[in-house]
Amino acid sequence: MFRNWGFLLGEIWVLIALAALLGLFAGWLIWGRRSVIEAPVNSGEADRLRLQLGECESRARAQAARITTLEREAAAPTLPAATAVPVEVAPLMAAPDMAAPVMVAAAPLAEITADPLPAIPPATDDRPRRPEALSAARDGRPDDLKLIKGVGPKLEALLHSLGFYHFDQLAHWTAAEIAWVDENLEGFKGRVTRDEWVQQARDLAKGLPPRPGGEG
Repeated sequence: MFRNWGFLLGEIWVLIALAALLGLFAGWLIWGRRSVIEAPVNSGEADRLRLQLGECESRARAQAARITTLEREAAAPTLPAATAVPVEVAPLMAAPDMAAPVMVAAAPLAEITADPLPAIPPATDDRPRRPEALSAARDGRPDDLKLIKGVGPKLEALLHSLGFYHFDQLAHWTAAEIAWVDENLEGFKGRVTRDEWVQQARDLAKGLPPRPGGEG
């Protein structure tokens, strides 16, 4: 706020020096030239110089008054900004009422829970489920599925296309997996259950001889 005091003081001194020079110059014009040169003095020039001298003095007084005002403002005590905060604000901020937000949040929560989403029905074992399949026969050597009664070349090829190559695969089929295979044997639906493939596959996996009757 008062960083320009040095500049103001310097300006006052410059104005004072200028006023003094103008006074000396005016005196020289009025009195010096009259004694040296026998000629009438130009009164208009003297008036102009006097007017400039008066202006310089007025500006010097104005600058001095401004400096005095600034010094008074600097001497006046100022309160820190923190004291402007009312004291009553602190208790309100320190002890907020937390009951209202909790009660407001409870209402929409009750509305949401009042209409629950439908429950996902539990899986049942009797629903058809695809058995675990292989991308190719183990070691490139599939079992001869035609040893199962009711399985011929077409059915064997169809079983291979579904990923079933070995007796132990068929031997571990559950009821849900049997239902899936029965539904997906195009042209031969129901043959797994009717010819008891799973039991035959278990016997063949143990090394027992196939049932009599040969290929289906």
